[in-house]
Amino acid sequence: MLYLIRAADALQPLFMTTAFALGAVLGSFANVCVARWPVGQSIVKPGSRCPKCMHPLAWYDNIPIVGWVFLRGKCRYCSTSIHWQYPLVELLTALLFLLVYWKFGFTIASPVYMMLAFALVVCTFQDFADWTIPDEITYPGIPAGLAVAVAGMFLGEASGLRVLNPIDAGAGILLGGAIPFVIDRVTVVLLKKPGMGFGDVKLLAMIGGFVGWQGVLGTFFLACLLGSFIGVGVIAYFRFKGPSEKPEAAAGEKKEAASDDEIELEGHYLPFGPYLALAGFLFVLYGPELVQLYVDFVTLDSGSGTLYSI
Repeated sequence: MLYLIRAADALQPLFMTTAFALGAVLGSFANVCVARWPVGQSIVKPGSRCPKCMHPLAWYDNIPIVGWVFLRGKCRYCSTSIHWQYPLVELLTALLFLLVYWKFGFTIASPVYMMLAFALVVCTFQDFADWTIPDEITYPGIPAGLAVAVAGMFLGEASGLRVLNPIDAGAGILLGGAIPFVIDRVTVVLLKKPGMGFGDVKLLAMIGGFVGWQGVLGTFFLACLLGSFIGVGVIAYFRFKGPSEKPEAAAGEKKEAASDDEIELEGHYLPFGPYLALAGFLFVLYGPELVQLYVDFVTLDSGSGTLYSI
């Protein structure tokens, strides 16, 4: 047994390198999903190509991160600039995979949460790009969270999974969908402002399947906290920048008042999906620690017992 432990320790650099490389490859695939799903294109065919000249990319140009660096961020064939988002998504996904393996080690939880990290990366960057959360991720992701909890019920704590009870996962799905849905309806109907959107409903429901109902509460609270800090920065930026110029209405033209069924977009809005994704991922990794930190802060007693577990 001691020999096996030492052998596993010796192979840790290989496992970590593999996790990073796998993350980079799936990060490249995430870029394909983000670029093609919103416009209804297949993510299988055709292969990777330049969006400007449509020339297929050679395999050596398509190596994650490295290809972009060696090409200096330009297409080999038409010299069109390749957006920095591509290597960023690849590097980010690779680092998330590495972080998951570092946290959960050689357990069933590692591949499960690696795929969850991939899903959250796609949701994040598609939400940034066109304010939508892909159904291709959330619809299969919701039952997947429930299935993982069923597997965890049989595998036990040795699996490293956060949720080991399908009832908890189901409650997380229901609560995760209910919270943003209720907030969205209240915001739209009573305040006549844009709500959270149904994409956030599906995203938090999916996350709930992996973190349980208690994790949903923590994820939503943390997402609101992150959104508040970043939102203050955005508001400060636009105030410093000054008001944007808007074309004046033509002579005799009157601005129509918004009806009860119409929502007027005013100010600067930010997609909430990325905050939910980040908070959900952090809760998968450090949920118990984050909750205990909050409890200690509220009670001002660092010696208080653990009140939460997932």
